[in-house]
Amino acid sequence: MIIEICANSLQSALNAQKAGANRVELCSSLFEGGTTPSAATIQLARKHLTQTKLFVLIRPRGGDFCYSDVEMEVMLADIQFVKQAGADGVVLGVLKSDGQVDIERTQQLVAVAKPMQVTFHRAFDVCSNPFEALEQIIDMDIQRILTSGQEQTAFSGANFIQQLVEKSSGRIIIMPGAGIHKENIATLQQITHATEFHLSAKELVHSPMTFQNEKVCFGGKINLPELGYFESSIKKMQELINKF
Repeated sequence: MIIEICANSLQSALNAQKAGANRVELCSSLFEGGTTPSAATIQLARKHLTQTKLFVLIRPRGGDFCYSDVEMEVMLADIQFVKQAGADGVVLGVLKSDGQVDIERTQQLVAVAKPMQVTFHRAFDVCSNPFEALEQIIDMDIQRILTSGQEQTAFSGANFIQQLVEKSSGRIIIMPGAGIHKENIATLQQITHATEFHLSAKELVHSPMTFQNEKVCFGGKINLPELGYFESSIKKMQELINKF
């Protein structure tokens, strides 16, 4: 089994390497579904991840996956930077307003990314015709699709993921992700027959702050914890990896 950790910080990436993860998908802003991390985070991750593959999420903002010309320019520049920094791969995806894969724009990003590997991310889970999208993504020479089977969690979408694995016939890697943990990964593997899995294994790290102004909240309506932050847990990752 290949275990990819969605790492929301340099520390999470280092924890993933220490736990024995095969690959890191480096990102920021997990509460928005992940966005592109900072240049320094990318560079330092590449410097310190000597035993773990490094993929970087290319996503300029949260929300949908229908991007403007300016956002495309940002993604193209981010991919160039990531390639120069020595990453092993990028994670990306672009849709049209009708939910179909934007083939032209995705191809532009893939062309710039080569020879790095490319994962088409969970934009796949909100596309309007997943089986058509599967064939289109395969034709673009993309190495894998990250998916929850168009459900909120990969476990809920397990039967659909199994269909994707079957239809792909080894032409592309189908990698389940979302809501995977040590209690369900073995069953998920049995149902889907997938060989790669994506998870964050995060836990709340409590802040050393002793003072808090309770009138101020920076998390908006989401109401994020102000005196703490999430980080990939070495213990959780090791417990999961030991399942195999």
